Amino acid sequence: MGLFSQILTLPLAPVRGTIWVLERVVETAENEYYDPGPIESELADLERALLAGEIDEETFDRCEDELLDRLDEIRAWRGRQP
Repeated sequence: MGLFSQILTLPLAPVRGTIWVLERVVETAENEYYDPGPIESELADLERALLAGEIDEETFDRCEDELLDRLDEIRAWRGRQP
């Protein structure tokens, strides 16, 4: 952008700043939501609970399927990222 364009669009600077901040907030939220770490930790906790006899096999299978579906969603989302 040239100097003249910057001067003419100076009143829009707060809007551009707000948009930039919102983009960073969305980016951070997506990175946290699509972080595989907590899901992997939950899978490990689930397996520990099964081995300790705290949950039955049916509950384990149901919860494991949900967590693995979530991991698939995360991997698909990360695969679409540039």
